Amino acid sequence: MNDILLIALFAFGGAACAGALGALALRLLRYRSVTVSLAVVAAVTVTAMLAGTLAVAWAMFLSPHDLTVVTLVAAMAATVSLATALLLGRWVVARSRDLARAARDFGNGGSFAAPQARATAELSDLTRELAATSAKLAASRERERALETSRRELVAWISHDLRTPLAGLRAMAEALEDGVATDPARYHRRIRTEVERLDIMVGDLFELSRIHAGALELTPSRVSLRDLAADALLGVDPLARERGVRLLGEDIAHVPVDVDGKEMTRVLANLLVNAIRHTPADGTVAVAVDRREDTAVLSVTDGCGGIAEEDLTRVFDTGWRGSSARTPPAGAGLGLAIVRGIVEAHAGQAEVRNVAGGCRFEVTLPLARAGV
Repeated sequence: MNDILLIALFAFGGAACAGALGALALRLLRYRSVTVSLAVVAAVTVTAMLAGTLAVAWAMFLSPHDLTVVTLVAAMAATVSLATALLLGRWVVARSRDLARAARDFGNGGSFAAPQARATAELSDLTRELAATSAKLAASRERERALETSRRELVAWISHDLRTPLAGLRAMAEALEDGVATDPARYHRRIRTEVERLDIMVGDLFELSRIHAGALELTPSRVSLRDLAADALLGVDPLARERGVRLLGEDIAHVPVDVDGKEMTRVLANLLVNAIRHTPADGTVAVAVDRREDTAVLSVTDGCGGIAEEDLTRVFDTGWRGSSARTPPAGAGLGLAIVRGIVEAHAGQAEVRNVAGGCRFEVTLPLARAGV
């Protein structure tokens, strides 16, 4: 038993010395190629085995012949191990270089194309992550391009919309100043109307800029969509009467939600004003509130005659106005963009689809959490 313990101690001591030298070599070469690291690992493994074997052989005083045989066997094993490690390292490095080239192309603004050759599990995981990141960045670039296009269109539309009332205000002010206005009171009323229109436009721009900048601060509270819808209907009733549009709010259920009452009131007002403006006289605008699974759904249905299919995906874009039939005499096409921004800030979704005789705007919001 003592002999076996002594042999184990000699073998452990020789292998430990080789392992310590190998650890030092790995530390010194840790920033070199994977091929070098694998070669060092293989060399350490074989050297540790050889050192342990030689230590035991020396302690046991084997014959020179037996010692030579043991050394030769260990040397052959070391040679094969090193050759295998070098081949494996070159293969791993080749796959890494392929992945690096693909990542370089990806970083230069292109899309990531995964190398065709198979790689190790770790490199394959990295390849999948890079491909997923590439897809996300491509979608982000597409959204950025769409947003930039929308911004350019908005600037063009706003410039036009501001130029027209400002030119009118200038002409009326000059007429009043020169004393050539035949009905000064009418001019004053017209100036006030134009100023109110500009004030609304500036307010919409400010609201939209807060939404795009992520600076929209919400103060949620427990409210019923029935109450919000009823208040919104009362608010737009004068406009509906002026345009001869009937308002219907019979299918309004009591559905509790946690929302910012002020911002959600603006959403409903924008949807109703939009619907009334695009519904002909004697037409109907209907508001409904319902519960759908774990969400609350508020819908506004108008009689605008429908929206072209190719425009349905652009309805909530900043500055969108659609055809001339849906272009209001006032505003800059910001109302629906504000609707989407506020609804998404509430973790909801705004959608539109065509129905018989018009279109239906739907706002989907999470239900109020029970017990909160």
